[in-house]
Amino acid sequence: MKATDICIAETESKTAYFPYRSPAKFGGRVVNDVMLLDVSVRVRTRNGKEATGHGSMSMGNIWAWPSKTMTTDQTLQAMVEFGHKVAAGAKNPGEFGHPLELIHNYSKEYQRLADETTQSQKADPMVKLAQLVAASPFEAALFDAYGRVLGANVYQLLSKEYCNCDLSHFLNKEFAGEYLDQYIEKKPKERMPLYHLVGALDPLDKSDVEKPLNDGLPEDLAEWIMYNGLTHLKIKLNGDDLDWDVNRVLRVDRIAEEVQSRRGIKQWFYSADFNEKCENVEYVLNFLNRIKEKQPKAIDRLQYIEQPTNRNLRQYPENKMHKAAAVKPVVIDEALVDFDSLLYCREMGYSGVALKACKGHAEALLMGAAAQKYKMFLCVQDLTCPGASFLHSASLSAWIPGVQAIEGNGRQYCPAANKGWEDLYPGMFKVTDGTLNSGIFTEPGLGFHWI
Repeated sequence: MKATDICIAETESKTAYFPYRSPAKFGGRVVNDVMLLDVSVRVRTRNGKEATGHGSMSMGNIWAWPSKTMTTDQTLQAMVEFGHKVAAGAKNPGEFGHPLELIHNYSKEYQRLADETTQSQKADPMVKLAQLVAASPFEAALFDAYGRVLGANVYQLLSKEYCNCDLSHFLNKEFAGEYLDQYIEKKPKERMPLYHLVGALDPLDKSDVEKPLNDGLPEDLAEWIMYNGLTHLKIKLNGDDLDWDVNRVLRVDRIAEEVQSRRGIKQWFYSADFNEKCENVEYVLNFLNRIKEKQPKAIDRLQYIEQPTNRNLRQYPENKMHKAAAVKPVVIDEALVDFDSLLYCREMGYSGVALKACKGHAEALLMGAAAQKYKMFLCVQDLTCPGASFLHSASLSAWIPGVQAIEGNGRQYCPAANKGWEDLYPGMFKVTDGTLNSGIFTEPGLGFHWI
């Protein structure tokens, strides 16, 4: 028991809808809009002090729950209902603890709440990744409230002084006697590069622009590089068409070469995201070899490869990544849903971890600690988060050691949802030199305040 422990006194949840400026395509799926779930949590300390925190997250059902038997409207509806249930069921004025502990205990109810939701809608069982995404705004709001009620940044409230349990309680005995403060920066990184998404439908130059949007924002990759001063490009690939994938990277590289030479920039980077569409590791190796043959510099610029094969790793045990990971870091994304999955991914040859705020703040912190312990490559992905959800994701990048850049796609696809936020935090939304002002995340709670 700690004097700093909190209980959950009240919760509220609501949704907000925004259309995309242009469609985003990944893994054969196209996204045209976003439904945000916003949650507020009022907490109380043992001495009766109260504060309210906030969390927001895109429901991302097309990514989190790609069902073969349900429509995207049905999976979205189920996730939203489940998210509301999680928030509503969290009130428990009699249970005190650190947010890590409260979430660890309460998350045992997620499956029951998910089953209630899908049974009422006569839907398929909700997969764990979808549960994590829909519960994440509640978890963010709880951590935010904890920092606010103590008047401190929540990333600095992770030591033995505040936590009742060490990391072995959440992970395994290897972490006995350790606390999350050992795996967090002393202060947020001052500035970090922005990773810009090159979606599979995105125009690369003016010749690709079929229907100009004429909304004042860039219309193709060449324009985006100049507009934001970009140095980091995340390239979405098909994973089932080797010629297309190789040619896409080579063309991106040619355009980047031309634009960066005009800017006088000599170093820039790529990541390659197959969104689990590759049949096997041989596809990845052939992809790397063909690019190396045609343009060796493009391979040198490639920082990492993301989730090449199916997320259901135990279903496809032959899909080992050791050979590819010997060339470039191969990170898990969709397959990472808990500590056991991280351990299994390591056995399967994955050498890196993609953290996501949409899987829950506690999950991101714990998996970030485990990845550091096992000396794995680390990055943070953002699920095209706008507004507060982007700031939350960026705060993880800023505070977790080893993360080199901030992925931020909301400004490309859904700038309407950034209204208000971009004026409040211009250094995180108005990019001119390819970097973001990540040093801002020092305020109480998650590091930023709510508009």
